[in-house]
Amino acid sequence: MEISEFSFTISPMFEFQITAKNNRARTGIFTTPHGDLLMPLFAPVGTQATVKTLTPEHLKDINATLVLANTYHLYLRPGDELVRDLGGLHRFMQWPRPMLTDSGGFQVFSLSQTRKIDDDGVTFKSHIDGSTHRFTPEKSIAIQENLGADIIMAFDECADPNNGTYIQQSMQRTHVWAERCLHAKVRPDQALFGIVQGGISPELRTQSAQFIASLDFPGHAIGGLSVGETKAEMHSMLEIVNDILPVGKPRYLMGVGSPEDLINGILRGVDIFDCVLPTRLARHSAAFTPAGRINLMNASYAHDHTPIDETCFCYTCRNFTRAYLRHLIIAKEMLAATLLSIHNIHFLVSLMKSSRQAILENRFASFSADFLHSYQPRPKRGE
Repeated sequence: MEISEFSFTISPMFEFQITAKNNRARTGIFTTPHGDLLMPLFAPVGTQATVKTLTPEHLKDINATLVLANTYHLYLRPGDELVRDLGGLHRFMQWPRPMLTDSGGFQVFSLSQTRKIDDDGVTFKSHIDGSTHRFTPEKSIAIQENLGADIIMAFDECADPNNGTYIQQSMQRTHVWAERCLHAKVRPDQALFGIVQGGISPELRTQSAQFIASLDFPGHAIGGLSVGETKAEMHSMLEIVNDILPVGKPRYLMGVGSPEDLINGILRGVDIFDCVLPTRLARHSAAFTPAGRINLMNASYAHDHTPIDETCFCYTCRNFTRAYLRHLIIAKEMLAATLLSIHNIHFLVSLMKSSRQAILENRFASFSADFLHSYQPRPKRGE
């Protein structure tokens, strides 16, 4: 094990300390105005200033430390200026711990009914009512400063990774926008992360990582992955990028949340993950276990008196059986989604805690190998 005494003061309000390393895998502490983040970590997604079906108290009991909210959605509804006037996101949604907002770029490109991209920004129509709006790098930063999260993202273009003729142009636009975001940022109590793009091209990923690393960002995000490429391609891009990004700043892999992807990301030097997956699976009757996902709609659970996972200490597993959860699902009771969301997020948060401990004890290689050998990403046939 490599024990690091490295402590990096990023700004008066942000500090990053690396506490241990096993090859590329590492543990660290990222100090923010709303508390310390122990890394690697998983952040539940609260798109509309709420993690679906859960209260802030649920999240605190699960020991979630970072929650993500969405710039695009909150800009459209209820409006970032309203959130600002009501005290910012932390007060608005009663979440006292650190928060992160994305730039809105991914949603502009994936959800808007129509969009027109130029070098200055993007004009798009709302997916809610068809009204026309425009995002520029400066506009995205202004919205995020109104929302008030601890960690904010540079505005980027997330292009189709398989469109080789366009991906370079998109990457270069992202680089120009990154510089504009840096110049636009005003608030000292927010850490602005630059985003590496480049699709699945080793050459473009290298160029993008080098360029973004050359700018004075306090942290870095890796975008444009887990969008249809193979696992091998994602792993290769992570290795390329994380060998270039500076050691002394946090690394955030955007939109990745399946347990096997978290472990493989940590193996390749990632510190922060986020995804809607645990709550989305919960709303579709699925739960994580150490052996893989299970589908509680399956009739075999109708008389099962055991918890989802007998090794889990979440509220759901301490109190309820698979039979009861299946009953709630069949009866279409809302409590089913709440109890499964509690379990699924707890599973990922606990997996991150175990990963940190394994790195500290110089056994992450064996820990990750054992987990990946035991965990089956998809339910067995019939589940």
